Amino acid sequence: MTGQANERIWTAALVVIGDEILSGRTQDKNVAQIAAWLNVQGIRLAEVRVVGDVTAAIVEAVNQLRARNDYLFTTGGIGPTHDDITVDAIAEALGVGVTYHPKAVATLERYYQSRGGLTEARKRMARVPEGADLIENRMSGAPGIRIGNLFVMAGVPHITAGMLDGLTGKLEGGRPVVSRSIGCWVPESEVADILREAEKAHEGVAIGSYPFFRDGRVGANFVVRSPDQALVDTTIADLTARLEAAGREVVAGGI
Repeated sequence: MTGQANERIWTAALVVIGDEILSGRTQDKNVAQIAAWLNVQGIRLAEVRVVGDVTAAIVEAVNQLRARNDYLFTTGGIGPTHDDITVDAIAEALGVGVTYHPKAVATLERYYQSRGGLTEARKRMARVPEGADLIENRMSGAPGIRIGNLFVMAGVPHITAGMLDGLTGKLEGGRPVVSRSIGCWVPESEVADILREAEKAHEGVAIGSYPFFRDGRVGANFVVRSPDQALVDTTIADLTARLEAAGREVVAGGI
């Protein structure tokens, strides 16, 4: 096997917290943006779990997922209201207490100075598990929380994005995964063997197949992924040749 095939794969998991997600009142947008951000850091999002605002469920998810991944992210449940219980649940999972982070208090005092002042409810957003550091948040003043390999972030997507920006380049990871796409107007089932053979011929790549129905026609896009750009390019060329040899018209970049 090549050295690249033996490269360390860094993984992360995500726990999405919130009754509003499970009820369907709110559609989650953080999974996609966190996955894309992690990819740029050279880290693979390996699993996602959605749990409600229940302490026991959060504790169980946090302890299970952080044990088998390099990093764990959570979104949701760190606001100023009484039912935002994520901080307390994570502190319980880690076996530590909860305290007010002095830097977070100072940040919130500055932010709310011209917005009605720092009320007790707003001050709740400065609560962190003991021993935690902060994740900068330029969007709303309330910081995220980092403790070990665990990152606790807001559920509002644009605030989550700001917290991710504050973490960019600060996590250890591997090489980012790169991808290229091609497409064919063909039922996926008719080229399954070709896809399987192409993937087997190029160790270290993954080929994803994404069928669709459009304009009264059946088609599929095929995405080749690997940390190795040259391997992706070689596999795309080979897969294109195999499909064309089978009489299929290939659209570079996907349909």
